[in-house]
Amino acid sequence: MDSIFESIRTVYRHHKEGNLRWPMIIYITLVHVAACIGILAIPQCHAYTLLWAFILWPISGLGITAGAHRLWAHRSYKATYPVRMFLMLANSIANQGSIYHWARDHRVHHKHSEQDGDPHDARRGFFFSHVGWLLVKKVPAVAAAGKTLIFDDLIDDKIVMWQHKYDPWFTLFMCFIFPSLVPMMWGENFWNGYWTAGALRYVFVLHATWCVNSIAHLWGSRPYAPEINPAENLFVAVWALGEGWHNWHHKYPYDYATSEHGAFQQFNPTKMFIDACCFLGLASDRKRATGAWNRLKTARLQEKLKMLHSEEKVLISDEDRKLDSRGW
Repeated sequence: MDSIFESIRTVYRHHKEGNLRWPMIIYITLVHVAACIGILAIPQCHAYTLLWAFILWPISGLGITAGAHRLWAHRSYKATYPVRMFLMLANSIANQGSIYHWARDHRVHHKHSEQDGDPHDARRGFFFSHVGWLLVKKVPAVAAAGKTLIFDDLIDDKIVMWQHKYDPWFTLFMCFIFPSLVPMMWGENFWNGYWTAGALRYVFVLHATWCVNSIAHLWGSRPYAPEINPAENLFVAVWALGEGWHNWHHKYPYDYATSEHGAFQQFNPTKMFIDACCFLGLASDRKRATGAWNRLKTARLQEKLKMLHSEEKVLISDEDRKLDSRGW
């Protein structure tokens, strides 16, 4: 009950201070209403339409994970023009802002994770880090943090800037209209495709991405960097196509796999996609952090052995003093 009242007080404070982004609030509300209609429309849909909606989950998801995140935000591997074009189109179906905006905000997030400059600072709670950060204006610290980074590589990328130029109209078409037109090939009603393959699938992928910012920054194990918030979370990894191994990712953000182990040890279809592209000669220069982690593990082990050795020497010295005092 206290949390409900606190939420109401927070909303009132933001309203009083003029921080609420009403266009985004209305948009997010409407797409969730549309997703609910999509749930109700499922029984009327052709089986192929439901399969199409399911297939669009990993397709649009890869546009975020392999595209905006691992390729454009972190430059953790290189991709040829056909792969970059596919990922741009897939990213447009995901419709989470332009690649330029997404990668820009994500770089700021990594530079200032769980600090005042973090766009979705998890210290401000689950709701804020999940979706609330989109519904209010950025605090001055976030805007200032963004001005300290250079995004020339994004500006120089013609594919990125073409999408950015036509945002949001192209992404809105790819997210809602394109998924609705395809099912008409097997006689499906346009609106059934719109509500399910469009809106319902869209909101499902939205929350998958948001869970990386919220759940994976609040709950899970932290074997690689215990001192930071991001954690290893299997639930998020499954939903977000391998993006839940977040403690490793924030420790080594340049690693294309965003995880220590292989895709079968740690669920990671995005890594499998990138590996397949490399196998086919469509991608290259995958960056990996396992060497750095092995060196760190060795250094930690040596430090622990030194501490144990020191403690052992102290214990022996204490025992010697006791023996001397007893005259034995």
